[in-house]
Amino acid sequence: MEFWPRTEEEALAAQEVLRSRVVSAPGPASPVTVAGLDVAYDGDRLGAAVVVLDYADLSVRDTALVIGRPAFPYVPGLFAFREVPSLLDALEKLTVRPDVLICDGHGLAHPRRFGLAAHLGVLTDLPAFGVGKTRLVGEFAPVGAERGDRSPLVDAGETVGAVLRTRSGVKPVFVSAGHRIDLDNACAITLRLTPKFRLPETTRVADRACRDLLS
Repeated sequence: MEFWPRTEEEALAAQEVLRSRVVSAPGPASPVTVAGLDVAYDGDRLGAAVVVLDYADLSVRDTALVIGRPAFPYVPGLFAFREVPSLLDALEKLTVRPDVLICDGHGLAHPRRFGLAAHLGVLTDLPAFGVGKTRLVGEFAPVGAERGDRSPLVDAGETVGAVLRTRSGVKPVFVSAGHRIDLDNACAITLRLTPKFRLPETTRVADRACRDLLS
């Protein structure tokens, strides 16, 4: 990339500029392909994986892997700057262009409303959302115990995501829109991608791929 922030101040400034480019749109309700993105770490190395699945049967259509190094120090709220360059490199290696990006992280459910899913969505201009295992920001009312039950995730009076039960009786996940997709579609796609497990198949396959890459 031509420019990548080197300091916290530069990253905050870049984040502010990119955040202004987030597009609110419904997004595809029935995409043909969906991509899971994940990163694993081994010391000062990282392995980035992008795996494209067929939305109809969840079969793997394409995989791209990159070994790299974190592109930025660890700073809370600026975590995306560590991983985005390697994930972009992996996306460029794909032969199947995905309709939606699904990140193991957050989109608008971020202190400055610009998490990894929003960041990647803006840079690729692809619909993107995040499915996080844990909450980064916000409060929520108790979620019903059945699959599909959800509760708004609210931060500073703003709904920034949804706490979604993907498996009955199993702890929920945190879904947030990133770019060119709305929360309802993001939740519907997440449920479609969780036929057996708590986490979307996109996340599970990408997680396994990046871990195997570094093993």
